[in-house]
Parts: sequence; C-alpha cells; structure tokens
Amino acid sequence: MVRILIFLFVIAVAALSLGILLEQPGSLSLTWFGYHIDTSPVVGLSVVALCAIAIWSLVRFLFSIPGFVSLTARARKRARGHEALTRGILAAGVGDTRKAQRASLEAKKLLPHEPLTLLLEAQAAQLAGDRTSAERVFHAMTERPDTKLLGLRGLHAESLRQGDHDTAHQIALEAQKLTPLAWSGQAVFDRYTAQNDWEAARLCVEQNIRAKIVDPFAANRQKAVLDTALAIECELTDPERAIKLLRAAVKKAPDLVPATALLGRLLSRKGELRAGSKLIETAYAKSPHPDLAQAYVDMRPGDSSGDRLSRAKTLARCAPDDPESAMMIAQAALGARDFVTARAAMTPLIAEGQRPTARMCLIMAELEQREHDAQGLVREWLSRGSRAPRDAVWVADGHWSKKWAPVSPLTGKLDAYRWLQPKEVLSGPIEEPPPSYEPAELTALEATQYPQAVPAEVEILPPAADAPARTEPAPQASSRPTTPQPVIFPLPTPPDDPGPKREPVEARPF
Repeated sequence: MVRILIFLFVIAVAALSLGILLEQPGSLSLTWFGYHIDTSPVVGLSVVALCAIAIWSLVRFLFSIPGFVSLTARARKRARGHEALTRGILAAGVGDTRKAQRASLEAKKLLPHEPLTLLLEAQAAQLAGDRTSAERVFHAMTERPDTKLLGLRGLHAESLRQGDHDTAHQIALEAQKLTPLAWSGQAVFDRYTAQNDWEAARLCVEQNIRAKIVDPFAANRQKAVLDTALAIECELTDPERAIKLLRAAVKKAPDLVPATALLGRLLSRKGELRAGSKLIETAYAKSPHPDLAQAYVDMRPGDSSGDRLSRAKTLARCAPDDPESAMMIAQAALGARDFVTARAAMTPLIAEGQRPTARMCLIMAELEQREHDAQGLVREWLSRGSRAPRDAVWVADGHWSKKWAPVSPLTGKLDAYRWLQPKEVLSGPIEEPPPSYEPAELTALEATQYPQAVPAEVEILPPAADAPARTEPAPQASSRPTTPQPVIFPLPTPPDDPGPKREPVEARPF
C-alpha cells in the first residue's frame, strides 16, 4: 500500500513539473545543414535526450560484441559438456565402460569444475576396475564443500570392497557428524552390532530417530532386540537391570519370543511366579513356541516330574490345537513315566493322513524305548525320522541354530534370526542312464547326485539279527536296459500310512 502511494506521488510531481514547463513562454531555434527549426524548449530538450540515449546505446552495443561472442562460445562449450555428462552417466548406468571413459574425458575437458564431472570420472574408474583412480577422485570430492558427502560415501563403499571395515566405520562417522543420512546411520549401526557393542548401537538408534532417517517401527524393533541382548549379558550379574530391559523390549515387540521367555525365567527367580506364568501364557496363546514351553515348564527348578506335567497341561490349554502343545505334554509325560498320557498326546500327530516331523518321530522312539523296550519299533521310528520333515529352527542368512542370537553369525546383521521350518528339497525323477554305464558306476553316480540327508543327532541303528529280510519283487521284462537301484535308507512311509506296525506280542492300544 505504501509503495502504491509513493508511485502515485511521483507521477503527480512529474505531471505538475511538465505542466509548469509547458506553460513557460520561450522558443528554441536551430539552423543546421541548411535547415531551420523553431520549437519550444521542452520539445528541443526531449529530442536532445533521445539522441543522447540512442548514441550511448549504440556505443555500448559495439563495445559488448566481443563479450557476446565469448558468452556464446562458453554456452556452446557448456552445452557440449552437459551432453557429454549425459552420455557418460547413461553409459555408466548400462555398464558400457569404454563409452563412459570417453565421455568422462570429454566432460573433464569441457567442464573441469563441474561436480558431476568428478562423479562421472569416479564411476568410469569403478567400471574399469581402477580402484586407485576411483579413490583419488573421491578424495578430490571431499575437498569441495558441495561434493564432500558424495566423496565420503564413495570412499566408504571402496573401503568395504577392500574389506577395511575400520576405515569404513571412521568414514561413516565423519559423514554422520556432517549431516545425518540414512546410509551413514545404518553403516555406523551395523558396525556397532557386528562388534556386539549394544550400548553404542542403542545410542545410534536414538540419534537416527531424532534425525528422522529411520522408520519408527523398525527403530522400536531394533531397540527391543538390543535391550534383549543387553539383558542376556547382565542376566546373572544384574538381574534387576535385565528385567527392566526385558520389560521395555516386550512392550516394544510383543512377538519377540526370546525376550518373553527370558523375562519369565527372571521373574520366577525373583519370586514373581504368577507374573512370569501369566506373561508366558499370554505370549504362548498368540505364538506357541518351544522356547516358551521350556521356560514355562522349568519355571520352578524344584518341581517334581508330576508337577512339570501339570504345568505343561496348564500351558497347553492356551493353544490346545497346536502340535507344540501335544509334544510339550508328551515330553513332560515321558519324564513322569506317564506313558498313557504321552501316547494319547502323540496319537493325533501320527494318525493316518498325518506326516510326523523328525521331532515327533524322536518322541515316539523314546516312548517305545521307555515303555516297551521295543528295539525294532525304536529303529523304525528313528529311520522314519531321518526322512521326516524338519522341525522349525532359528534361521539367519542360511545358518540355522537351536538358540536365538541378536545378530547373524555370518553377516553380523541385527535381528536376522527367524523361526522357520527348513524347506524340503525334492529331487526330480531319475533319468535312465545310457546303456554304456556299468552297474557299479551307475550306483556311484546316483549316490552322488541324489544324496539323502540325515540329521547329525539321529543315529541309524543296524537292523536286528532276527529282523525278516526284505524281499524285492521280480523285475518285469522291458526292452530298456535296467540297472540295480541303490538302497541307502529304508523306503519312506506313504502319506496315508498310519505309522509303524507293531509285532503282535507287543501290540498295545494308544
């Protein structure tokens, strides 16, 4: 509003001044080149001013022609440089090393001070495998304020390729101090977790949360795992701090089974048996897990075998239809020598149409051993367990373990373990070999191509001396050459098999 008033005021003053000049009497005469001109002073002064402006503009234009020519040349050079950068970046993206190097040289000649020129040169050197040149370019980037972070990230990647994790960690720390970024924060965090430095990792997570470079849900999960790791370390030395950490972990990640199981055990040691039992019962109802079952049954070390069986039955009511509940009751019943309860619990798992897992077969083998001392049935259940589906285990990066750990032993990644059932590898049909193969060579070839895995904890016992010999049916006539097939382990039980057959003298109802 003030600017509008000032503008109107200037226009009014100019109009008033022009009106005063026009009202003044007088004349201006000019005789030049045979011409005589009579006019008013105002018109004459206006003509002189216009002529002066025109002459000044012409002189300025003449003197600026060299500058225009130079500016045009620089614009063309810059356009050619940008075109070279575009070609080089695209070539580096598709992996064309030679084209990327040529474009890098051209861009470096045309645009030596452009940040993208350094980036293209580094990418071309990386494609060519010239790590020395790449590091030199990245070091040059760190000397410029506008490309320092880019240079630090490049040096960090090169250090990781060379296996120099200490240098990579220092570079990531320097980048994190300049500006917290996702890659630097994750790199620092991964280094701390790989070194089992849980306190430093917790501080790093909190910094990442404040910088808003990490997902809040993922950050809470990371803090829960770190709290559990710290609680495992101070479980014996400082149980009060361990309980506090585990409570926070369970609150952040209720599905973190190791935290719940450990918290239940620590609460029972402290004397809070009811609170620990309630905690495990709630978690077991959502996700039945053998670690929770073991922690619940062993919550009171002085319990008798009968008390342990009673606790197992109580926890099984939280998830009555889950196979883990039946196996938990069966194992507790075996400890109490209650074979009727153990067999009743395992009957639905080995009934007709079911496919028992290796652990179920081992429980049945132990049941037959303790109740009847039936060595034939024990061997049959162990043999069946060697071919049965594997039970769920903790798996991280292809490595399996019976116990949970905060990080992967292979990569050092936090929270890598997942409770999974290993996949069964099914081989395809065995192709018939060429007729020139000898039977002995064929047997060795098939044994190499189609091995059958046997778990290390399962011992295959030799057949009993009084066991009946297996008779093979006579081969049918065929025009194709036949060779004997090797028998490495007993044949698998069909899916509809109700289970191992008992001898008449030892047959007992389930």
